[in-house]
Amino acid sequence: MPDGAQPSTIEDLSGALGQGGWIEGGSDDAAPYLTDWSRAFTGSALGVARPTDVAGVQTVMRFAKAAGLGVVPQGGHTGLVGGGTPYSNANVIVLSLRRMNKIRSVDPLNYAMVAEAGVILHDAQQAALEHDRFFPLSLGAEGSCTIGGNLSTNAGGVNVIRYGNARELVLGLEVVLPDGELWEGLRPLRKDNTGYHLKHLFLGAEGTLGVITAAALKVFPRPMRTACGWVATPSVRDALKVLETVRQETGDAVETSELITRQVVNIVTEHMEGVRDPLPSDSPFYILMEVSTTRKSEGGESPQEMLEGALAAALEAGYATDAVVAQSDQQRADFWQIRELAPEASQRMNRPRVTWDVTLPISALPEFYDAAMARMNEVAPDVIFSGFGHMGDGNLHYSAIGDRAKDIRDLLDRTLYDLVMEFDGSFSAEHGIGQKRLDELQRYKSPVEYRLMQGLKRMLDPDGRMNPGKIVRMD
Repeated sequence: MPDGAQPSTIEDLSGALGQGGWIEGGSDDAAPYLTDWSRAFTGSALGVARPTDVAGVQTVMRFAKAAGLGVVPQGGHTGLVGGGTPYSNANVIVLSLRRMNKIRSVDPLNYAMVAEAGVILHDAQQAALEHDRFFPLSLGAEGSCTIGGNLSTNAGGVNVIRYGNARELVLGLEVVLPDGELWEGLRPLRKDNTGYHLKHLFLGAEGTLGVITAAALKVFPRPMRTACGWVATPSVRDALKVLETVRQETGDAVETSELITRQVVNIVTEHMEGVRDPLPSDSPFYILMEVSTTRKSEGGESPQEMLEGALAAALEAGYATDAVVAQSDQQRADFWQIRELAPEASQRMNRPRVTWDVTLPISALPEFYDAAMARMNEVAPDVIFSGFGHMGDGNLHYSAIGDRAKDIRDLLDRTLYDLVMEFDGSFSAEHGIGQKRLDELQRYKSPVEYRLMQGLKRMLDPDGRMNPGKIVRMD
């Protein structure tokens, strides 16, 4: 194909993308791109395009437009709602951004970093650390998920309480639009009061409006010292009081605050080798929390002293019944094992399991938790229900374990989501909509919101090319 010519056939497209740039859809090599991480969604595609630069992405988009094909953008493919997985429809191309994996720049003085969409989250964290800076987005899949996927799903993770969701970590974006045109919006500015901030259209859009190819990201002073505590507390309401106390006593130095139930501790310690219960007390709830400081000097109160003092106040007030502060990195890792291994431990129970990802106003968590337990047990008394997760930002990973759980999934969904909406919450906190929650979005969004979302889709992607069938229905 002549230099600069637009490919007109799959063979031309493969040649334009270079070695390793195209995988045939029916090949074994394509299979990992066609099934999501949870194995719940599997589709088909003409092939997988794997460009290494922005020009390659533009070539794919222009080819897809000319050929009337859909495009499914994909990052690390670690999602849980089928957002990066095609349907069983061969009239699409999967566009993998994994080979666009360069850190283009780190500007320590501006506290900014420019990373391409295929950069692994862990690699972005390390690039910041190499310049004595901190990129705070942190989640379980950080060793394989990518920046583009994180931004396209507005990922959350464990540090939202202090730093916010992925959306709040973005200064600017570079985006290839559905027709192949490039929007260059990588300005790393904190203040830019020049009308509509277009970046927000693409954050959390799951690739339905355009393809994020790079992002200007916020980085922060590097935490130099951290303290980690494991706290027993009698109720969700008391857990919030513990969090409030620690935030006040430490000057709001809390980075993480995870709610964990006794049930979760039991499941993990019973089904995972080498995991120990941090406290002998049989408490219904626990909090895993961390505080940190960016001070390099040893002067002043250390994070460990701050946390110990704050927990002493919580114990005296009766909000906590027992507590231990990690005395080593290994002990800190032992605390975190319980939180991080909870999903795998639940799977090892070898019983049907259903999970939800909901969020509430933080102040509503205690009342919601009690109401959810009562309502869900009324609907399915033979199913075990539990909620744990990022208490500091109101995000609960609610779960059901029992032989009937999957058989009555629709009933359980509706029961829980109706209750979530009664408390002004959201049925999707950080996992997105994808193809899993299309019905819920249409049911629970107001007609005005849903029409606005459809209008944005029609304006930016009039042919419905971008990640077809995800988030909003256009029929």
